[in-house]
Amino acid sequence: MSELAGAGRHWVVGITGASGSIYGVRLAEELLDAGFTVHLVVSNAGWRVLKEELDFDASSREAMLDNRFGGRAGRLVYHPVADIGASIASGSFRAEGMIVIPCSMGTLSAIAHGSSDNLMTRAADVMLKESRPLVLVPRETPLHAIHLENMLKLSRLGVKMVPAMPAFYHRPRTLEEIVDFLVGKVLDSVGIEHRLFKRWGEET
Repeated sequence: MSELAGAGRHWVVGITGASGSIYGVRLAEELLDAGFTVHLVVSNAGWRVLKEELDFDASSREAMLDNRFGGRAGRLVYHPVADIGASIASGSFRAEGMIVIPCSMGTLSAIAHGSSDNLMTRAADVMLKESRPLVLVPRETPLHAIHLENMLKLSRLGVKMVPAMPAFYHRPRTLEEIVDFLVGKVLDSVGIEHRLFKRWGEET
């Protein structure tokens, strides 16, 4: 895929406090490498998990993000979760869609019930009202009935659910290959080309 394939196109990426923050980081990297502009929103709990799982320094967020994501073909725009007046909070802003990865059950519930009291849930609400792609990557186990009912409600509204469930038919040998498989499935769900894993039936 050309590095400039996504030039001039915007995707919103949300990272919540569910375990699996590496999924959101890898997705952002892949979108940036493809030339997209990535509008990143991280919940307060998401920052804590990034620190716990990936040693991200939440005390100097913008500098840390620039260090991690800078120098790629695309552009990263960071929006604090409390900035309800950010560009992505309006339907007049032309974003291609939004992916919340990983998506906590709390955020999923707020989206399902139209509770847009921060930028993460407001941006998701915008995607719903503007009929733009919205993909959620739930990361929780076990699931109880409320979780499942909320997922079903959103699925019936056209929201794509891509649970963080690994596959093994591509014979992953590293944790990175397991992460890339899920990120690749997310990109598949929104029609973005990638070479993150070997597909079933594909020659070596």
